[in-house]
Amino acid sequence: MPKSRIRKKADFTPPPQKGAAIKLHSGRGWVAPLMLALFLIGLAWIVVFYVTTGSYPVEAIGNWNIVIGFGFIAGGFVVSTQWK
Repeated sequence: MPKSRIRKKADFTPPPQKGAAIKLHSGRGWVAPLMLALFLIGLAWIVVFYVTTGSYPVEAIGNWNIVIGFGFIAGGFVVSTQWK
């Protein structure tokens, strides 16, 4: 009886990618320094306000200085979402 042919399977080829990946700006150079700067500015703003008992950084706005300090810190968290 004749032998049947051995079928050779083709090598696996991965399916083509569906669209190119979206690349953000090459932001690794500016994200970390800006994030840390915003954190430190916010922290320094709040510390200076408490240490000087409200005389600095801006005496006229009073306790809103705390909101400004936390605003800088929140800005640091927003920038941190861009970090890869």
